[in-house]
Amino acid sequence: MQGLEGVEVVDGEPVAATLIPQAVTAGELLFDDGATQKFEVGGETSYVEADGRPTEGEWYVDEDGRFCSFWPPSYRACYDLRWIVEGDEIVGLSFTELSGGTRFDGRYKTPAHRAGS
Repeated sequence: MQGLEGVEVVDGEPVAATLIPQAVTAGELLFDDGATQKFEVGGETSYVEADGRPTEGEWYVDEDGRFCSFWPPSYRACYDLRWIVEGDEIVGLSFTELSGGTRFDGRYKTPAHRAGS
C-alpha cells in the first residue's frame, strides 16, 4: 500500500496518531455496505454511498491524537482507528465511533503491502 512501506503492525492494533495521515491516505477504502471513501493529504474526504451518492467532508487528527471527520453543515465525529491485518498484509482500517460505538470496516481497494516488510 502506498505510504505504508515499513509500517509493522498487527491486526486490531490502534493506529498511532503519527501514522493516521499515512493510514487514511494510503488508498481508497471499500466498506462492507459497498460505500467507498477516499482521503486526501490536504484534509478533504469524499464518501460515495453504494447507490453512487457522493458526500464531501473533511478529516483531521484532533489535539488528543484521534481521527475525526466533519461533514457539513454540522456533523462531526471522532473514531478509534485500528489496523485490519490478514496474514502479513495491511488490508484496511476499522473505524469505531467514540460517541456511539458504531464500527465501520474499510478495506483498501488496491492490494496492501506486507505488514512485516
